[in-house]
Amino acid sequence: MSEMARVVRFDELGGPEVLKIDELPVTAPGLGEVAIRVEAVALNRAEALFRSGGYYYQPALPGSRLGYEAAGVVTATGPGVTAFAAGDPVLAGPGIEMSAQGVHADRIVLPATSVLRRPGGLDAVRGAAAWVAYSTAYGGLLETGGLRPGDHVLITAASSGVGLAALQVAARTGAIPIAVTRSAAKAGVLRANGAAEVIVDGAEDVPETARELTGGTGVALIFDPVGGPGLAALGAAAAENGTVVVYGWLGGAGMTLPLNWPLTVRGYANPQLSATPDGRRRMWHHLDAGVRDGSLRPVVAEVFDGLDRIGDAHRLMETNTHAGKIVVTV
Repeated sequence: MSEMARVVRFDELGGPEVLKIDELPVTAPGLGEVAIRVEAVALNRAEALFRSGGYYYQPALPGSRLGYEAAGVVTATGPGVTAFAAGDPVLAGPGIEMSAQGVHADRIVLPATSVLRRPGGLDAVRGAAAWVAYSTAYGGLLETGGLRPGDHVLITAASSGVGLAALQVAARTGAIPIAVTRSAAKAGVLRANGAAEVIVDGAEDVPETARELTGGTGVALIFDPVGGPGLAALGAAAAENGTVVVYGWLGGAGMTLPLNWPLTVRGYANPQLSATPDGRRRMWHHLDAGVRDGSLRPVVAEVFDGLDRIGDAHRLMETNTHAGKIVVTV
């Protein structure tokens, strides 16, 4: 009897209840491919959007797979693969098309270009939580936003996985991170991860408070995953000739541009940078160096034991009560 893999799949759009565990035959790695025994997977907001039909591309139904992030160990390599060998601790990272290649499973086979050595000696749980958050923060803040030492940067949705990574990346750069959160209870974890100041959205006017905290000048950079109609008001927090980097659309597809010109508004798509060998190299080395010197520390909010808990993990993600990444061990 052939060996079987347990794979998270769904046949229809919907909430966490549509997720199921299917058993599929384990395939051998082909040309340029790597086989991985998965030890842990991490959740991203993108997967909830994909599962419910709100992502920028749609799942192939029925039988769509799910998941961008996993950590595990190489079990075999296909012809032409020289960068990895059996026993190497690795991450699944760039270039994943979720319907066909979703990595929320206990065995996966991926192109070698979608596999990375696990940086800085991270264990599987923190490793699974690292790639998307830190590569997005690096690419959005440094490569796209041009963040410099001494710059004030306003980071919205700051208690998310990317938000916490962005606080750490900004602080490591010597910038001055200002975190925005909807919950005053999360202020402590935000400051512990690099926030110089915390603004509680709803209790305070975000643009007005940001200007007060910067002596009236505004922030050099706004890093935002929400966009939507609220982007116009948020942009008022930016300094003259400042930059807004939007890396998501949680506020809806229709964005209203700020009118406090001169201002640069840029959209950042993480797959575009990570799709290039040089982009992946820069992202990985930034993460590896930060993990090794202790300045970049993946924050895990909660760990669920076993793929059978994937629905529970998604339900927690949708409460927005956690700070950091949700991980499921395999």
